[in-house]
Amino acid sequence: MKTEIGGYLELERFGGSLLHERAFALESGRACLAWLIEQKKIRRIALPDFLCDVVAEVCRAEGTEIRKYAIGEDLMPQDVHHEPGESFYLVNFYGQLAPEDITGYRTKADHLIVDNAQAYFTPPVPGIDTLYTCRKFLGVPDGGFLYTDLLPKAYVESNLSLPSSEEESFSSGSFPGQPERGASLERMRFVLGRFEQSAGAFFDEASHNNDSLPLKPRRMSVLTENLLRAVDYTRVQEQRTENFLRLHEALGGINHLPLRVPEGPYAYPLMLEDGPACRQALIAQKIFVPQLWPNVVKEQPAGSTARKLAENILPLPCDQRYGKEEMEYIIACVRAWLKEKGRREA
Repeated sequence: MKTEIGGYLELERFGGSLLHERAFALESGRACLAWLIEQKKIRRIALPDFLCDVVAEVCRAEGTEIRKYAIGEDLMPQDVHHEPGESFYLVNFYGQLAPEDITGYRTKADHLIVDNAQAYFTPPVPGIDTLYTCRKFLGVPDGGFLYTDLLPKAYVESNLSLPSSEEESFSSGSFPGQPERGASLERMRFVLGRFEQSAGAFFDEASHNNDSLPLKPRRMSVLTENLLRAVDYTRVQEQRTENFLRLHEALGGINHLPLRVPEGPYAYPLMLEDGPACRQALIAQKIFVPQLWPNVVKEQPAGSTARKLAENILPLPCDQRYGKEEMEYIIACVRAWLKEKGRREA
């Protein structure tokens, strides 16, 4: 018997279901893409000009040629066309693409890859390679899911039963091309620290974790999978949607983005003419609004749509940690900034 018996107790093992039970669980979204490129031997790919630089890093590391295409102010691809043998990387920005929208792109590319990193609760379209990332939505240090036709049927079906041990957990079956399992122990400090202390105390560690996740694919760690099995996904989805709606009802009139209300959204993307100034004003009020993808500001020319989006979109927090009181505070702070600047209030 290999299992140890007795000794001190470790973290409890949770028996709940995963939201993405039928997917391949990997270490991160970038790991999902890297594994897909390796297994499908993707040699050319079209990426949007408004995107995190790590996606391009993964492609370059795998020796994949990159073509850039433009994103419009509606967050949708402009002039979609396919080139023979090319994969088209479709990003679901802020969950603005519904499954039926994604289906419409199927005929526009030889091979479509959907990035649902900002749309955890948008279900995959059958037959389309689709990836998700966990840490943008949940308190875990890593984790990603990939839906693909590369997974054997027996493997997918085995994921629908609860694991009885860490060895059987999630990836009980093996198949050719399955990578080794990752480990999350050394990444947990900033997640646990934020639980008991302020975000500022562990901000550097959180940033380092984002930058240090390997580009090479590894399977999801036992620790991350276990934590994901403890989540009440219905509550998370409902709270995020409710918060998004509250922000949209108050600020939709000043938002330069035409938005649909997704289920369980990542954040509320408020686009203003002077986004950077409003961002700093909100941060001064301890409303931490990141600038996503500063690489776009450096790479794209002044006046370009991609740069305008990167500079002026404010991803306002609307996650499951917060409710009506916090949303009203965010709204009040945005309105106070608008009033100070002499602009029309929402």
